[in-house]
Amino acid sequence: MTIRIGVWSLTAIETGDFGLDGGAMFGVVPKTLWSRDHPADELNLIDMKMRALLLRGEVGGHKRVVLIDVGAGEKMTPKFQAIYRIDYSRNDLLGSLASAGVTPAQVTDVILTHLHFDHCGGSTVLADGSDSTGEGMVDEEGPEAVPTFPNAEYHVQRRQWEWALDPCERDRASYFGENYLSVEKSGQLNLVEGEIELLPDLFLLVVDGHTPGQQLPLIRTTQRTFLYSGDLFPTCSHIHLPYIMSYDLEPLKTLEDKKRVLPQAVEEEWTLFFEHDARVECGYVEETEQGYRVGETHDLADCF
Repeated sequence: MTIRIGVWSLTAIETGDFGLDGGAMFGVVPKTLWSRDHPADELNLIDMKMRALLLRGEVGGHKRVVLIDVGAGEKMTPKFQAIYRIDYSRNDLLGSLASAGVTPAQVTDVILTHLHFDHCGGSTVLADGSDSTGEGMVDEEGPEAVPTFPNAEYHVQRRQWEWALDPCERDRASYFGENYLSVEKSGQLNLVEGEIELLPDLFLLVVDGHTPGQQLPLIRTTQRTFLYSGDLFPTCSHIHLPYIMSYDLEPLKTLEDKKRVLPQAVEEEWTLFFEHDARVECGYVEETEQGYRVGETHDLADCF
């Protein structure tokens, strides 16, 4: 289903399911609390989605097809796929796009919130269309990765790009050059600096706690505001201020980011779109005596 905000029609794109350690996802919050809404399996993994967003609209007399994040892609080895319990049995990126009537060649813009593998892996495919058979993300001896969307401009914050080229030891396992280096090589990379209006009614909100230069697309008109929450609020539970991922490089900055975004989201009744929540696509935030929480939740088609 599709909704419309300003010049854009919005469609949720399911790119696959995966699992991450619940303790890592919720940081200092005890398991007795987070497991109520996010039960863990025997390996302590919780169910998660890789949920992209498709925008279609006419800008300056030209059709724009914009894809926000692209999931993990299908270049990983069986070993890598098993570690993160990546599952494409129900949906995948290209299949979901096809169901929405979109081919890779029709995509004009790809906005990557950041370059962790579960957000940008679908940016590229192996040149011969095969899967990898190596021991890492891909087989280094295998075919070259090439952009999945040959006619698209890929938009990444400059600070995130520079970080991805030389990540620290703490987050190096989340960055794989085969997911993004060929985009620069093909001349399709657009490095963005700061909070800008990228396209009409489509703004970029920059937050730094999770990783430097994470950009969250904000679709905004005088009537409605819709935030693609990325890894600032990966699930609706992360609206609670103490719920901060152990993956975040600077958790106190994440806390600052939340305190900056949430009051405005409450006052202006923003709709938040959750990239990783296995159960909830969208929700509205409310402030209570106990703090911020997600109030009413919806599927995308029922947001307005």
